[in-house]
Amino acid sequence: MNSQDLTRRVAAYIAGSADNPLPADVAEKTRLHLLDTLAAIISGQALRAGKRAASFVAGQAGPADACVPGTSILTTAVDAAFAGAMAAHADETDDSHLGGRFHPGCAVVPAALAVAEHRGRSGAELLRAIACGYDIGARATMALGFAGPRTGTHSTHCLGANFGAAAAAGALAGLDAEQCDHLLSYATQQASGIPYWQRDPEHVEKAFDFGGMGARNGVFGAIFVASGASGVTGSLTGAHSYLSAFAENAKPAALVDGLGTRFEIMAASIKKWCVGSPIQAALDSLTRLMETEGVTARDVARLLAIMPDDRFPIIDNRDMPDVCLQHLLALTLADGALSFASSHDLSRMRDPAVLEIRARIEATPSRELTEARPARQAIIEIDCHDGRRLSHRTRAVLGTPDNPMSAAQVEDKARDLIAPHLGAGQTESLIAAIRNIGEIADVRALRPLLLAERWVQGM
Repeated sequence: MNSQDLTRRVAAYIAGSADNPLPADVAEKTRLHLLDTLAAIISGQALRAGKRAASFVAGQAGPADACVPGTSILTTAVDAAFAGAMAAHADETDDSHLGGRFHPGCAVVPAALAVAEHRGRSGAELLRAIACGYDIGARATMALGFAGPRTGTHSTHCLGANFGAAAAAGALAGLDAEQCDHLLSYATQQASGIPYWQRDPEHVEKAFDFGGMGARNGVFGAIFVASGASGVTGSLTGAHSYLSAFAENAKPAALVDGLGTRFEIMAASIKKWCVGSPIQAALDSLTRLMETEGVTARDVARLLAIMPDDRFPIIDNRDMPDVCLQHLLALTLADGALSFASSHDLSRMRDPAVLEIRARIEATPSRELTEARPARQAIIEIDCHDGRRLSHRTRAVLGTPDNPMSAAQVEDKARDLIAPHLGAGQTESLIAAIRNIGEIADVRALRPLLLAERWVQGM
C-alpha cells in the first residue's frame, strides 16, 4: 500500500467516526474517560499550569464558542481547548495509554469538547470523536517503532496528543475524507516535542507538551481546514513524511491496523491515584499491606520499593511531590492514606515526620519488572521492628485494562476532585449528565454544569 493510500484510510476513518455508533462497551469506557478528564481539568484549575493557561486565554479576544471547565471563561474553540488541556495535565491526575506511551485524555477530550461546543454536536458524537482520537493518537506513536521509552528523538507524549486531538477535532468539525487528509498534513507539520519535559520542575511546560500543544494544534488545524484551507495529501508515510521525520523503525501498517475493530480507548488506563503512572503499583502494594497486615509508620524499620527500570528515573527522588516515589510512600505511611491535596502539597516534602519515614525508604530499579507483563508492576518489601518481613507484588494495577476501575469508582474519584471547585450539588448534576451523555442533543447544554460561578482570574 502506498503512502497516499495509508493516509487516505486514516483520513476516511476520521471523517466517518462521528457518525458511526460505538460498541456498547467502548461507548461506556469512553464515557468514563470523558468524566475522568473533566475531573482532571476542573481540579487542575487550582494548579499552576491551569491557572496560567486560564489567565492567559481570559485576556484574549474572540467569540464565546466554547467554555473552559472549572472557570467562568467562554472563549474561542482553540483557546478553550488549549486552556482545558493545560489544566487536564496540570498534574498527574489524567489517564494514560501504555502502548501508545502518551496521555490521551488531556489533549483529546478538551479538543473534542471545544469543537463539539463550537459546532453544537451531540453527546453521542462527542463520545465517538473522543474514541477516534484515542485510536489515531495511539497508532501515530505505535507506527514510529520506538524500541523503548527513551530511544526516540521526539516524545511520544507530544506526538500522540497532537494526532489524537487533530482526529477528534476533525471528526466533530464535519470534515470530509479529503479535508481530513489535509488536516493530517497540518498535524504532521505541527508535530513536535523533545523529551526534556522530564526536567520541568513546575509541571507547566510539561502540561503544554502533553496536552496544551496538541489540543491547540488539533483544533486549529480542524477549524482552519473547515474554513476552506487546503493542505498536502499523503503526509503520514513515504519520503518527506511524518514517519520519515520521526520514526526509529517505521511501521506504516500500524497506522491503520485494526481501525474500526480494535478501539485503543479499551487499552487506556484511568488512575486510582493522582500521581505519576509508574508510582501507581507501588501505592497499590503499600496500601494493600497497610490494609491486610495493619502496617503503620511505627512498624516500618525499612521499606524497599522495587520498580521497573525503564521508567525509574521519572519517579526517583524527584522534586515535585506527585511524581516522587519515596516521598509519596512516606506520606502515605505518615497519614495512613493518600489524598489529592496531600499528594500535591509541596510543604509536606519538608515535613519532619515525613522526612523521618522517608529516611527508612529505599528504591531500586529492576529489569525483570520492566519485562514483566502486565507492565508497570511493583514490589514493596517491608522489614518490621517486630521481626516480620512483609512483601506484596502488584501485577495488575487498579485502573489498567487488566484491573479496570468500576464506573462507581471513577465517579467517586471525579466527585472528590470536582466538588471542592463546583460544589456538591453541581458536581452531582454533572456526574449524572455525563452518565447520560449519549442522550444529550447538544453538548452546549453542559455549560451551566461545567462553569464555575466563583472562579476568579489568577486564583
